[in-house]
This record gives sequence, structure tokens and C-alpha cells, in this order.
Amino acid sequence: MFKGLGAMGDMGKMMKAAQEMQGKMAQLQEDMHNIMVQGESGAGLVKATATAKGELKTLDIDPSIFSGDDKEVVEDLILAAIKDAQSKATDRAQQEMSKLTEGMGLPADMKLPF
Repeated sequence: MFKGLGAMGDMGKMMKAAQEMQGKMAQLQEDMHNIMVQGESGAGLVKATATAKGELKTLDIDPSIFSGDDKEVVEDLILAAIKDAQSKATDRAQQEMSKLTEGMGLPADMKLPF
């Protein structure tokens, strides 16, 4: 009598999987605020730490670079360290998303959120 409900059962599984994925995505978004990456420039003279969301948290500058008229060099080193940290944050966020999609049986290169 209910033979035609087979597809409805599959739909229920899909909805449950979608809700589970939504929950994992929300948790991952929250976790990325706590994952830290560090970028650097000038062989480590300038270091920038950011969250995996790209939010700059700390900037560490070795005092030895503050000599003479090197203002432009210092500015360039600071910008380079920040850009490095942001790039690493993007890479880390993509790695975490890839882990999530693979764990859900989705293609590793699938871009989320849609």
C-alpha cells in the first residue's frame, strides 16, 4: 500500500543530512574565529597573527628595524606580513571547509557555503 513512499524516505534522509551539514557549517564558522595563523616578512622581523576568518589579532615588530630613515621599508614589511597572514587564513579556511565536505561525502573541491 505504501510502496511509493521509498523516495520520501530518501528525501527525509537528504533533509536530515542537510540539517546536519548546516550545523557543522555553523560550528566551523565559529571555530574559524579561534584558529590562528601567522604571516611574516623580513625573515621574521615582522609577524602578523590572524584568525582563519582573516581578522588581524596581533602584530609583532622586531625593534631592530626602527633604525634610520627606513620608514618605507618598515611599512612594506608590515603590509607584507599582514598580507601573508590573510593569505594563510584563506588557505586554512579552505582546508577546514574541504575536511567538512569530504566528511559529508561531498567532492573535496565543492565550494561552501553555496
